[in-house]
Amino acid sequence: MRIRELTTIDDCKQAAALEREIWAYTDAEDVVPAPVLAVSIKRGGILLGAFDDGGAMVGFVYSMAATRDGQRTQWSHMLGVVEAARDGSVGLRLKLAQRERALAAGIELIEWTFDPLQALNAHFNFNKLGVVVEDYEENIYGESSSPLHRGAPTDRFVAAWRLTAPHVERRIAARGVGLVRDASVGAAPLVNRVSAGGRGPRPEGADLTLTDRRLLVEIPGHYTELLAADPALALEWRLTTRRIFQHYFAHGYRAVDFFLAADRSRGQYLLALKD
Repeated sequence: MRIRELTTIDDCKQAAALEREIWAYTDAEDVVPAPVLAVSIKRGGILLGAFDDGGAMVGFVYSMAATRDGQRTQWSHMLGVVEAARDGSVGLRLKLAQRERALAAGIELIEWTFDPLQALNAHFNFNKLGVVVEDYEENIYGESSSPLHRGAPTDRFVAAWRLTAPHVERRIAARGVGLVRDASVGAAPLVNRVSAGGRGPRPEGADLTLTDRRLLVEIPGHYTELLAADPALALEWRLTTRRIFQHYFAHGYRAVDFFLAADRSRGQYLLALKD
């Protein structure tokens, strides 16, 4: 596997083709077109491709130049890997290469959005990269033509990846192996009650009165499959967790970790009060 910068219009066309393949968009407006990719990388964006031994592009990561609170940052809009290459570490290698390019440019913060109900993405972002989340965006992209979204509101977490933070460096060094956590984490109260359902777990309510320093929020482990099997239940999960995260983020909490069950049937976010 080789990772290199994408610099030509032909490179950008390959990345745009992968967008359509990976997300199966049916609306051209959802695809970042090759000319936009080409122009943005000339003005500080980062576009990297991963290529297999045969020279085929199997993944890419794209971020654009941005600022936050007067600080130069990168906004990472897309990370995609073709299905046949997802069992490896292609996505992680792309993100680490993106980090190296950003640090070389004097940038120490990369942000991006991800669906808080996608457990595997949460596991990747928290456990392998060390992101922290304190912003929740409601239906930020509107309706998407990707079948992966199936008409559900595109609510998203905003991940903050502070590239030189000690906890980020520890996560990267651990290579995805779980770190030893404070014993008090296991004693943190669960915000939401969950019951077994016919097509998947069902949210049964949430306690918005908790004030403990640490809280747990449970999500289903297979939200994409739930969207296909029971859209109404998937929407119930979206609206319930939206209410939870918006409430606790507004009251000084942020998401600092994610625990994925061994069978991947469920996951739990760890919320902690900001110091």
